[in-house]
Amino acid sequence: MPLDDRQAAVNAGKPSPGGRDRDSRSAEFELRLLRQLGAFQTQFRNGKDIPKVTRGALRASMDLLVRQVSNLPEGRRQLESLPHGCVAILTPGNDQVEIVFSTPQQTVWDRELLTAFLRGGDQRIPGNIALGRLRRRGRMWGVLAVRSPSASFKWSHREALSSLAAAANEILDRIDQERVQEVHARLFARCWLRPKDLFYQVLHGLESLTHYDHSASLLIHQADSTTLEVVAEAITWKKGKSDKVGLKLPVPPQLQALLRPGVVYGFNRTGNDWQEWTGLAAGDLARFLDLHAPDGTSTGAPVACSMLCANLATPDRILGLLKVTAKHTGAFGPYEAELVEQFLPHVSIALQNSQRTEALERNLLQAERKHAMADLARGVAHDVNNALGAVLPLVQQLRAESTAGEIDPVSLGEDLRQIESSMQTCRRIFGGMLSFARGSQPSQGANIRQAIENTRTILKETLERCGIKLEIDVQAALPSIHGSQADLDQLFLNLVTNSRDAMPQGGRLSITARREGNAVHLSVQDTGTGIPPENLARVEEPFFTTKAQGNGLGLSICRSIVWQLQGKFTIKSELSAGTCVSVIIPIVSAGDS
Repeated sequence: MPLDDRQAAVNAGKPSPGGRDRDSRSAEFELRLLRQLGAFQTQFRNGKDIPKVTRGALRASMDLLVRQVSNLPEGRRQLESLPHGCVAILTPGNDQVEIVFSTPQQTVWDRELLTAFLRGGDQRIPGNIALGRLRRRGRMWGVLAVRSPSASFKWSHREALSSLAAAANEILDRIDQERVQEVHARLFARCWLRPKDLFYQVLHGLESLTHYDHSASLLIHQADSTTLEVVAEAITWKKGKSDKVGLKLPVPPQLQALLRPGVVYGFNRTGNDWQEWTGLAAGDLARFLDLHAPDGTSTGAPVACSMLCANLATPDRILGLLKVTAKHTGAFGPYEAELVEQFLPHVSIALQNSQRTEALERNLLQAERKHAMADLARGVAHDVNNALGAVLPLVQQLRAESTAGEIDPVSLGEDLRQIESSMQTCRRIFGGMLSFARGSQPSQGANIRQAIENTRTILKETLERCGIKLEIDVQAALPSIHGSQADLDQLFLNLVTNSRDAMPQGGRLSITARREGNAVHLSVQDTGTGIPPENLARVEEPFFTTKAQGNGLGLSICRSIVWQLQGKFTIKSELSAGTCVSVIIPIVSAGDS
């Protein structure tokens, strides 16, 4: 081959038939390449920051190549002779790559050339530019580019850059795999969450895996298995809650057969319709699940153009369906479909465990209610006995005086007042216990003030006997909250009882309730013994207790009640200083009725 043709082949990034410039692949250059590869792999073998990895690969490439092609001594290089480098990424929905890092910063790059190279097009590459492809998530993802202002790169230089890009690809693949494992582990670690919180943990995990940028939904099968309910939806393009949560979708008979366990369907929007690319003839399913389809009335809402959906199931039953969507056609491919397929068993197990935990907590709540009634009876027996003990002698005396005809009107009035006072005490105690023992069906308005008063009524005599000063500060006209009155009564009763037991030598117990925004903020604070730091993280665990006669369910039940009320529950405590339990509960709004 003539010399000019060989040089043209090198400039185009192609080997010449007569050889690949073997004379330039000196032992020194090969050694430097191996050193750069080793240093780069050592530096980033435990790295987790993808931009740092790609920039590190670019710096290694520039350091390797520029000294090889520069004719100037190291100390005499001028700014204009220094190399240029960049990292360019092709994101879904873009026709050309985006320059995410460039050195020097204001360097201009031919993005059309970089895009054509990444896509494998037959594009002539100038001799002073060397390029390497970055592959990630099963597709061509980015480009490493190095440009020399003063010399041309040879074939060996281009191969060296490709080797550094390949090393970067291995690290990127390792980072992505570790993130997948972290998502799975995080989901398992949080299977104790109440279902609603777990639902959004699942959607957050899907975002980490698939990088969806439109929305994701979790739909759960109803008891009849022919209806799906949207129980959670995350929308990335707007702030605020989704208006689709709670929507029930009857599944047409022709689609029920498509809801097979373990199958992941992939779709792309073509015009106004969905086309499947997984080859399973399920286009009708995408149309059924397109909850945000354009209707001509939405303004500013992006259209979903890519979709993945998959059924959730355990060996014994179907649980529901996962769906993720992206704004650009082709955003999801086989790589993302495989990630979702690997994710399904973990989600199914976590959901099943969460549902079992919720059912167990409901049973525990009922059992604790019965136990609390027995505990209440023991606790107030002393007060009731004192009240009745004061009544009995007076009644016996009045009977004797009546028989002897010696009744004194003044003494009679005083004795009747004492009897009335004792009976009022018994009535208050029993009235509070009856209110606590009533059914716990959810209502549209549990009254916080009433719950606090019921607790005060039941425990007033016991608190006074223990030398505990009760301070109640409740804002006037507090709104109602979701849930049953009995559950709210039990919440305060458990918290106040715990505070009482923490102050055997007396102290101060404060109960406050305030509305802040769309929620009610409650606190129960005592000046008791406090909770040791090593126990503070465990006090909400079922059956954990430090009381000799305790069963370890009190605070666990409180947490469950607050979860049912869709609230938040926190405990702060300091040894010898006391404990403060804070509860935030959403209020009943007019739109909820």
